Amino acid sequence: MKNIAILGAGSWGTALSILLCTNGHSVKVWSIDPEEVLMLNKYREHRDKLPGVMIPSFIEFTTNMENAINGADMVVCAVPSPFVRSTMNSASKYIKEGMIVVDVAKGIEDKTYKTMTEIIRDECPNARVGILSGPSHAEEVGRKIPTTVVAGSKDKEVAEIIQDTFMNDFFRVYTSPDVIGIELGGSLKNVIALAAGIVDGLGYGDNTKAALMTRGIAEMSRLVTAMGGNIETVAGLSGIGDLIVTCTSKHSRNRNAGYLMGQGMTYQEAMDEVKMVVEGVYSAKAAYELGKKYNISMPIVEAVNRVLFEDESARDEAAALFLRDKTMESTNLKWE
Repeated sequence: MKNIAILGAGSWGTALSILLCTNGHSVKVWSIDPEEVLMLNKYREHRDKLPGVMIPSFIEFTTNMENAINGADMVVCAVPSPFVRSTMNSASKYIKEGMIVVDVAKGIEDKTYKTMTEIIRDECPNARVGILSGPSHAEEVGRKIPTTVVAGSKDKEVAEIIQDTFMNDFFRVYTSPDVIGIELGGSLKNVIALAAGIVDGLGYGDNTKAALMTRGIAEMSRLVTAMGGNIETVAGLSGIGDLIVTCTSKHSRNRNAGYLMGQGMTYQEAMDEVKMVVEGVYSAKAAYELGKKYNISMPIVEAVNRVLFEDESARDEAAALFLRDKTMESTNLKWE
């Protein structure tokens, strides 16, 4: 049994607290929001984000970060990606040498273009850092619906400790050393999911979404390999697996926000309607800049940025994607 601190009491932090408690661990969950903590302790249910999912009485919710982390064997960073740096900066004074910190947020930081584990290493240089990612909506994990993810770390022992800590009969965990591949997959799929939602909102069909997802995978693959990741990771749970669920699920905040934008809302109006942080909006600009930095063709990412930040018409951008210059599907294939 481990003592585990979870930073972030949103849908994912709450679902993981239930999972870890089910596995026999002692869990404390920190939230910056006193009203959220009061609700969770009183009703044992996240009525806003996980209605109907009951929380075991053994899990403690607190606004005291020091109390949550002191005595912990592992810290799970479950705040939305825009808040990872500020949260881990506050947590750093309580993170002891060699403590394992597991990132479960997905995104790329605006302006620095750093991944979440890079941010955690910046703020907590004495920690051993890993990541947990894959097709895993909180709404289903909280209800113990079978789910499979990947635990990544540059340190094999850390990846295996994460695997042992989280894995059970409904939550299967694989391991991988390809941290950059896992993180980029988890970030870029949110941008592609915005586009998938937009085409749904525009009233297009399954053919359109299948095309967009497939060409989105091509864009993800190009950037992942350019930045040192492995193409097998893109083909795995944190790449194609997460892309499929995020582009198609009713639980996907990125897909749902994109749908509202396809219906004519601005991204801010869509986020207000979804009532959750839409991480693809924050990752889109960073993905665009990384594509330029590495000279990678990313037409879908570029189109999403124009819709988000330049007030371009979603319908016009979709048409422009189809009218780009003719090319081969794969430039690696050669005629005999």
